[in-house]
Amino acid sequence: MTEFWLISAPGEKTCQQSWDKMMVATTHATNLSTNNKFNVGTLDVLVGLSDELAKLDTFVESVVKKVAQYMADVLEDSRDKVQENLLANGVDLVTYVTRFQWDMAKYPIKQSLKNISEIIAKQVSQIDNDLKARASAYNNLKGNLQNLERKNAGSLLTRSLGDIIKKEDFVLDSEYLLTMLVVVPKTSYVEWQKTYETLSDMVVPRSTNLLFEDHDSGLFSVTLFRKAIDDFKHKARENKFTVRDFQYNEEEMKADKEEMTRLSTDKKKQFGPLVRWLKVNFSEAFIAWIHIKALRVFVESVLRYGLPVNFQAMLLQPHKKNVKKLREVLNELYKHLDSSASIIDATMDIPGLNLSQQEYYPYVYYKIDCNLLDFKL
Repeated sequence: MTEFWLISAPGEKTCQQSWDKMMVATTHATNLSTNNKFNVGTLDVLVGLSDELAKLDTFVESVVKKVAQYMADVLEDSRDKVQENLLANGVDLVTYVTRFQWDMAKYPIKQSLKNISEIIAKQVSQIDNDLKARASAYNNLKGNLQNLERKNAGSLLTRSLGDIIKKEDFVLDSEYLLTMLVVVPKTSYVEWQKTYETLSDMVVPRSTNLLFEDHDSGLFSVTLFRKAIDDFKHKARENKFTVRDFQYNEEEMKADKEEMTRLSTDKKKQFGPLVRWLKVNFSEAFIAWIHIKALRVFVESVLRYGLPVNFQAMLLQPHKKNVKKLREVLNELYKHLDSSASIIDATMDIPGLNLSQQEYYPYVYYKIDCNLLDFKL
């Protein structure tokens, strides 16, 4: 499982005793989870930040997920490579979380909790804004390229014809004659050959040629006098032949090909720098998110257990088949911390406890899910 439970429990005589008690209850004999100490550090207490930290936690998590999901979108057919790009400080997410240490350089602990949370909020907001701008530019480029590619694919009834016809297929620069292109179902080839010359009085005999075929239809050329165009179109429609509205224009077709080449080149040029930006800023956002979790554990532990500060933060990775049993063991282990826990209404809004945000337990609890994408990797 890539899910972790970040909890804290008040210290016994020492924090180590709290840790030992947890290990005995959940690992030594029962094998319910894999546990790690979670180093929060010593920080100033600013109780009033509890609600703000909850909101910031939700926001930062949403940005982390957006960056991860956009990485998957950009890599397209290389989604198997997504995981190797979703790293935090150069290591996989599970390793980073289980070995978490407060980053003194990024978030100096001499500052107040409020200042640290503001630093994180500003940093992640900038990532969010930059992501929107970069994604918009890349998506526009990608969309324009896909539109051109779609025009050059699909049914003969709708696709661009510029790449499948040749100049010699047309009568050009004639004052009286015009070559038209007609889509004919494969099941109607014989009927077309029998009837095309009679669809109008001014069709040039033996002027039809099969230029291209797809799975369902064929593209035929036919030459006729210009004054017969409307009549020919009408009669062709009655016989379920589709006349394509196409005029041979070498300059337009050349411009379309050049635009396709330009867009394809621009996409390749932007791809590398964009993936690098996503990789770097995913790491930054994820690191910020885990630091927010550390701040919340500290604040909630002080609110729950009081001063002086004496608690042990622990990171539990539940073993898949033992989630329910682990929860029962933890509740049994810490039910003495809050005798009213079983009857507290989760819809109540008690400052510092954030009951409306998640389930309430007698110990401090936050979930960290390292599976950040909508699909399984």
